[in-house]
Amino acid sequence: MSRMNRFYRGLLVLPFMLLALPAAAQSFRVQCPNATTLHPLVNGLPDPAIKCQQISGGDGFATMGDGTQTYLFAFGPLSGLVDMVHGLPGTEPASIFNTLAPTDPGVGDPTLATTFNGAVGLSRDPEVATNPDCSLASPPSFCNPSSPDYGLDGHVDPRAIMDVGVLNGNMPAPTMAINEDDEFFLTLTNVGMIMRPDLFEQHTVHFHGYPNASSFYDGVPDASVAINIGGSFTYYYLAPDAGTYMWHCHITPPEHLQMGMVGQVYVRPRQNRVPAGGSLRAGLVAQQTDLRTASNCATDILCSAPVPPANTVTHANNKSNTPTLYAYNDGDGSTAYDVEYPIQIHGFDPNFHFVGMTFNPEPFTDMKDKYFLLNGRSYPDTINAAPMHTQAADGTEHYSQPLATLINIPAGGRALLRFSDLDAQEMQTLASAGIPMRVIGYNAKLLRDMDGNNMAYDTNSITLGGGESLDVILDASDTTRYPVGSTYYLYSPNLDHLSNDAENFGGLMTEVHICNAVDPATKACS
Repeated sequence: MSRMNRFYRGLLVLPFMLLALPAAAQSFRVQCPNATTLHPLVNGLPDPAIKCQQISGGDGFATMGDGTQTYLFAFGPLSGLVDMVHGLPGTEPASIFNTLAPTDPGVGDPTLATTFNGAVGLSRDPEVATNPDCSLASPPSFCNPSSPDYGLDGHVDPRAIMDVGVLNGNMPAPTMAINEDDEFFLTLTNVGMIMRPDLFEQHTVHFHGYPNASSFYDGVPDASVAINIGGSFTYYYLAPDAGTYMWHCHITPPEHLQMGMVGQVYVRPRQNRVPAGGSLRAGLVAQQTDLRTASNCATDILCSAPVPPANTVTHANNKSNTPTLYAYNDGDGSTAYDVEYPIQIHGFDPNFHFVGMTFNPEPFTDMKDKYFLLNGRSYPDTINAAPMHTQAADGTEHYSQPLATLINIPAGGRALLRFSDLDAQEMQTLASAGIPMRVIGYNAKLLRDMDGNNMAYDTNSITLGGGESLDVILDASDTTRYPVGSTYYLYSPNLDHLSNDAENFGGLMTEVHICNAVDPATKACS
C-alpha cells in the first residue's frame, strides 16, 4: 500500500461498527448540482462557479512534536483527496466532484488517494436499473446513459464512506476555498466516534464570522440542525465577501474546538477574475442589487462591498509566472501576492484529550494548553514535507496533519499568510524576525476606512485570540535585502509557547525561505 494512499486512509469498518450502522439504516447523501437558477449550464456543461466538498465528522489521532499520540474529535476529507495531499483546498467544481471513482477508495486501487478528487462513495442510483423508463427521474439527463450525470442524484455507497471516513480525523480540518459569487455546497457526514462508542455525538459546521444569509445553514444547533451518527446534511452558502474565515463544530464548542474540530475557509475576490482593463465595480453593483448580499455602504463601516479606489484592473504575471492574485478587491494592487499559505493557530491540552478518550467527564475549568500548533504541528515538524504519523488500529499509518507551514517565497516576491485562530484557551502571538509583516485584513475585512484610505500597517508581531483572523503579507521584493538562499523565522515570543508539553523545544515556530522560484502547485522551492 502506497504512503499517499495511507495519507488519507481511515480505519476499515469493524464488524461491530457494521452492526451498529447497517447500510439500510444510514442516510448518507451528497448534493452538488451541475447548475442552479443563479448559475445555469454553460454550453451544456456544469457552471464552474458551483463548488462542492464532502467531509466526515468523527474522531482520529494526531502525533505531537514530542511523539505523543493525541486523540481528536475531528473532521476528515471525503472529497478532493489529491488536492489535499498536496496541501491545497479540497473544494472542487461540480464537474470534478460528481465523478465516479474507478474503484472503492481505501479498499481497491492503492493509488486512488493520489488520482481521485471526486466525492468518495458517489454511485449511480439503483433506481436507474429498476426503472428503465426513468418516469420518476429529474432532470432528464439522469436517464441519459451518455450524460455525465447519468444516474447521479446524490446517492452514495455507505461502505466506501465508512472505509475512508472512520478514524480519519484531521488537524486542521480540510481547508476550503471559494470565489466571491460562488455557490458552495458542503456535505457533512457523521460517521461516529469509534473510540468512544458510548457517545452519540452530533456535529455541525459553523462558518465563524461568515455573513451567511440563512440561519438554517449557520450550524448553531439552536437555530439550525445538527447531524446525527449515520446521517448527512448539505450546507449551502453564497460567497459574497473576500477574506479569511474559519469554521468549526458548534456542538458543545469549548470541547469540540479543544479536541480539534477546527478548520479554515477563505474567499478569493472578484478582482482575480476581472480581465485587464475590465470594470471591477460591475460585480459590486450586482452584489448590491441582490438582497441576499446587499449592504448599506454609505453608513456601514463594515460594508461588505466597499467601492475600490479604481474601477479598472491591470493584471501581470507574478514571480511564479502565473496570473497575479489578490487578497481583496483593493483596486490598486496593494494586496497582490505570489504565493499564499493558510495557517491555523491552535493549542491542545493533553490531559483534556486523554480524558476525552475515556469515560470520565472533561475538566473544563482546568483546561491548560501545553502543545502549541501551526496547522496541527509543532516545530520542527512544521517545516517537514512529510508529516509525523500515527499507526491506526488496523496497522496502517495515518497522516492526520497534512499541512506543512514552511513558507517559500520566490525571489522578489510576496507571500500572503492567512492566519486564523480558534484556540479555546490561549491568546497567541507570532513575531517575524527579518521580514516585517504588513497587515492588510482583519476578520475578513480589508483595512480601509469609510473614505477608502488604506489603513494597512507594518508590524513585527501579531496577536490573535480565539475567533480572530488576520491577512498578512511578507514582502521580499527587495532582493538585495532578502537574497536567494536566506532563511528567516516566524515564531512565538512567548517562550512557554515554544514547547511540546514538557519538552523545551518546538511549539509555534516555522521558517521562511527565499527561493529562486516556487512551484505554484506544490509550493516547493525550484
